Amino acid sequence: MKVLVTGGTSGLGLAMASALAATGASVALTGRSGERAEAVAAGLPGATGVEMDVRDESSVARAVDRAWSRLGGIDMLVNNAGIGMRTVNPRFMTQPQGFWEVPPDAFRAVIDTNLTGYFLVAREITPRMLASGGGRIVNISINHSTMRRAGFVPYGPSRAGSEAMSRIMAADLRGTGVTVNLLLPGGATLTGMLPQDVATEGQGFLDPAVMGPPIVWLASDDAAGVHDERIVAAEFEQWLRDWESRR
Repeated sequence: MKVLVTGGTSGLGLAMASALAATGASVALTGRSGERAEAVAAGLPGATGVEMDVRDESSVARAVDRAWSRLGGIDMLVNNAGIGMRTVNPRFMTQPQGFWEVPPDAFRAVIDTNLTGYFLVAREITPRMLASGGGRIVNISINHSTMRRAGFVPYGPSRAGSEAMSRIMAADLRGTGVTVNLLLPGGATLTGMLPQDVATEGQGFLDPAVMGPPIVWLASDDAAGVHDERIVAAEFEQWLRDWESRR
């Protein structure tokens, strides 16, 4: 399995890239800094780092070309690159601000990264997957409650939009051999998106490693043909039992 993980240098992206690489997948992970992406990839077996700014279609096209060439194709895209509320309001967990207080430039930056970024990368890679006979797209999402939580503009709307887009992508690609699924942690996770004053151990936050088992499964032969599903990583074992019972 040849996998492209956007935003793979830290947090959920690195956890998924690490889990996939550990199972023998060939992984290309991206970051805005090519040097950092290469340095992180050097610590994973068989991985490669690629510079990509998901907000810029030219950067996306160059990065996909590079990853496709280095891996010899791409079987799975994990759309994960994103920025959170911390970039808008560093104390968003303890001192939320109303939407009318959000600077327009900060709003655009989050939407451009979290929503437009998913669109641009999927738009670039889907025709290649169709031409090669199939592929898998996994879009990373969040809890529905976070999408409508007070003080979470623009992060909540950005992820609500990316989730709606994922459903439309799945509808557009049904029956083509390219599958689209959603994956989310299932709660606040210890990543760089959390404010430093609350991101401490022992507060009930999920470990990013929770994303490992479901992403490895989605890359497996067992998941061939799985389409338009929404998988909560923290509940993956129960979800898998339920899915197997529906087969």
